[in-house]
Amino acid sequence: MTLHQLPKDSMPREKLLSRGSHALSDAELLAIFLRTGIKGKNVIQLADDLLADFGSLRALFSATNDEFCRHKGLGVAKYVQLQAVLEMSQRYLSETLQRGDSLNSPEHTKYYLMSILRDRQREAFYILFLDNQNRVIADEVMFEGTIDAASVYPREVVKRALEHNAAALILAHNHPSGIAEPSQADRRITRRLSDALGLVDIRVLDHFVVGDGEVVSFAERGWI
Repeated sequence: MTLHQLPKDSMPREKLLSRGSHALSDAELLAIFLRTGIKGKNVIQLADDLLADFGSLRALFSATNDEFCRHKGLGVAKYVQLQAVLEMSQRYLSETLQRGDSLNSPEHTKYYLMSILRDRQREAFYILFLDNQNRVIADEVMFEGTIDAASVYPREVVKRALEHNAAALILAHNHPSGIAEPSQADRRITRRLSDALGLVDIRVLDHFVVGDGEVVSFAERGWI
């Protein structure tokens, strides 16, 4: 069956316009991105096959240029287009956390942190610096490596927070293993940072640990 033989309300673009993007499957969303199929396959069939080959939408998005382009129906132009879409998505999330926007949505913060940290191969310790109304002043990865190996230095965090004139911080780091459950080392470094920052009247509002598909909040667990 060709795409044009499908009922009109089952075609991805029309379905998105009438029911919203959340109503579409991964294959339907990918079909809109691909736009056209290949000989013998309509665009939805091609999208289904690609998701089966890669294993998931995330794996497809994380593929290298070579991995992406070896699949029939894909090429350098589509790879470049996909990277641009992913970068725009991340910048959209980032812009909502720029100065002037108050952090009043923990769920949005989690999505943003996942976009920054989830696919890193090494642990990265990331900090959001906030003013006294919980608006973002700056954000950056301060340390990389194995957090368990005492690679996070409270003195450097305090120094950076004072440079930004921050009133509060949100801490975050990823677990490359994919398991978001905080370790005892995570809890120890959080206490050390909270104690050091407390000496200069800077609060730690939360510490998020980012795993493969989950983000754990210390504040939600009552640990901060």
